Amino acid sequence: MFKRRTSFKDIILGIKNVVTSSDTQFTNFIKMDKVLILSKLSRYEFEKRKYNIDNDHELEKKLRNRGTDFEKLMQCHVLHKNFEKNVVDTLCKMGINVEVVNRFDYTDEKVKWADVIMPTGGDGTFLLASSRIRDNSKPVIGFNSDPSRSEGHLCLPKKFSANIRRAVEKLQSGDFEWLLRSRIRIKLISQRGEVVPKCLHELQENYCTAVVDGDPTNKGVLPVLALNEVFIGETTSSRVSHLQMRLNGSIEQTSMKCSGVCVCTGTGSTSWHLSINRIPAQSVAELLEFIEIPSCADKEKLAEEVADTYNKSLIFRPNDKRMSYTIRDLISAGVWPCPKGIKPRDFVSKLEIKSNCYDASLVVDGGVSFDFNDGTIVFLEIRPEDALRTVSLTE
Repeated sequence: MFKRRTSFKDIILGIKNVVTSSDTQFTNFIKMDKVLILSKLSRYEFEKRKYNIDNDHELEKKLRNRGTDFEKLMQCHVLHKNFEKNVVDTLCKMGINVEVVNRFDYTDEKVKWADVIMPTGGDGTFLLASSRIRDNSKPVIGFNSDPSRSEGHLCLPKKFSANIRRAVEKLQSGDFEWLLRSRIRIKLISQRGEVVPKCLHELQENYCTAVVDGDPTNKGVLPVLALNEVFIGETTSSRVSHLQMRLNGSIEQTSMKCSGVCVCTGTGSTSWHLSINRIPAQSVAELLEFIEIPSCADKEKLAEEVADTYNKSLIFRPNDKRMSYTIRDLISAGVWPCPKGIKPRDFVSKLEIKSNCYDASLVVDGGVSFDFNDGTIVFLEIRPEDALRTVSLTE
């Protein structure tokens, strides 16, 4: 997959050829009569709900007593709420019907009502917004509410956080490009019958209700799509994960022991995938010590350039129809893996994984988890109709 000299070039060439066929059905026009704003849950709001304290003075006292920087917590809360109000006021002044919901009242009915879903927060809020969108027809367009402290890769460019009206005008005039972010479809076959989701974040019980029942016409397909990644492995990180993998529909099955498998989209390639596979300049510098290089060469600078080029090559386009899997800490000794030859990292179009684990989980976008214990099988693939409709917006 990542061969020296050719890998980055191949990825760039692949980017130019990636076109989602269903995108041709849409012109550069967005109906924006009704916009549903999904509000970020600030840390202050989280603490208030967690402790069920309505009295602000009592909450402040409790948080200060435990050592929380209350001023900073409130500063972030006010910043997010002021930004959200600015978005609402701007849209209303432009004649757009606006409704604001939080994660606790973000329902399928609200999604159905809206022309556009507009999360205001960061990537976490954007991921939550996308969780209830199950086809490629309804746009999700996010604003980064705190661009000074958040990257917000999934949101509009940071400059539009300071000029919301300009962003909306560009959307209304068609001055944008559609971007269909590929998502991973998950078919989970459990030998134990019922598949029950578990929420990994506190106060998100209502989110799990959205992923309880699968499509009755397609048994086993979960009604939750992975925008970033699917992780499979033992819940206890110190325990070895014993898995069996089939790549691209092959009849050959590889049995292996590792620290789990991460399967990502192009969108997720900038996130956990990059962190897992990133090579530090220090490692490159140590490798260069084994290579004869003229003494005049600046090895430290060369190491940084090589590491930077390699790390950039790990990222691929969000509308790429391929998934990239990474086998973490693959045990390559004795009989493992069996048979030999599987790449610890590669692109695939389809992936099948069977569990021989004791207490494992399948985790979707770091938010919802499913048991993945001995005998459970999962099938992963990307289909055009499952993409998330977003936009690419530039000046």
